[in-house]
Amino acid sequence: MGSLRGEKILFTGPTGQVGRPIALALATENEVWGLARFKDAGARAEMESAGVRCVAHNLATEDFSELPDDFTYVLNFSVVKSGRWDRDMAANAEAVGLLMHHCRRARAFLHCSSTAVYQADGHHRFAETDPLGDNHRVLMPTYSITKIAAEAVVRSAARQWGIPTTIARLNVPYGDNGGWPLFHLEMILAGQPIAVHTNAPSIFNPIHEADIVAMVPRLLEVASVPATIVNWAGNDAVSIEEWSEYLGRLVGREPRFEHTELALESVTTDNSRLHELVGETTVSWREGMRRMVAARHPELTLAAVD
Repeated sequence: MGSLRGEKILFTGPTGQVGRPIALALATENEVWGLARFKDAGARAEMESAGVRCVAHNLATEDFSELPDDFTYVLNFSVVKSGRWDRDMAANAEAVGLLMHHCRRARAFLHCSSTAVYQADGHHRFAETDPLGDNHRVLMPTYSITKIAAEAVVRSAARQWGIPTTIARLNVPYGDNGGWPLFHLEMILAGQPIAVHTNAPSIFNPIHEADIVAMVPRLLEVASVPATIVNWAGNDAVSIEEWSEYLGRLVGREPRFEHTELALESVTTDNSRLHELVGETTVSWREGMRRMVAARHPELTLAAVD
């Protein structure tokens, strides 16, 4: 899927669950500037030891005037989920427009969005042209709306300043660095019930961090004006119920489920455009989740299950 070497890259959100493995991988052969609040000194130290130049920045309140403007690529993986509308709109939507203006000479801009932008529709397989809506209201009141707002800002900025751009709508990222399935594993280990929607099963397309890292160069290559919009998801459509049952078998525990309308409905994706533009994922969900459990709980002896 290609690689990036010798580039000057600005990366927002490098310490997050999704951003961390990408930033660390890019820093091996590129000059990477990481932009975040860096409230965790340990996370900052890890980035700096890997060669990332860390810049403390509050996206909700600060501009970008102190940054260079000669980055060849910009990757926006920052997200704020405070639940406060003014703060989240400023950090997630307004800030990305200011960032694109500052870095308008970049060769390409990658904006990490989410399949949370789609209007819930049972078990429909979402394509990029499907209706948008307030998908995540029951769990995160500001999340879907500010993600949609951010996409609108990114699309406008790409056209205004001629910045080749990709908007990639991510679906359930996970791996050694964590993710939603890890939360479910911890609930299984603690004997706590896992909330799933009454319109069962709750199906998603989890994508392993190794595939996320591998796809970044190609996502930048297909950037365009107007912006390229693409689902970013794994090949396998699998339900929370199914992956939780598998995690339970790995660790010898039985998951319990609580069916409620106060849970996310299915968000499964049509990946035709991703496969055409970027390629397919390579880590199967069972392999990826087994790797995740082994990395996060090395003290456990995992069962040999398919």
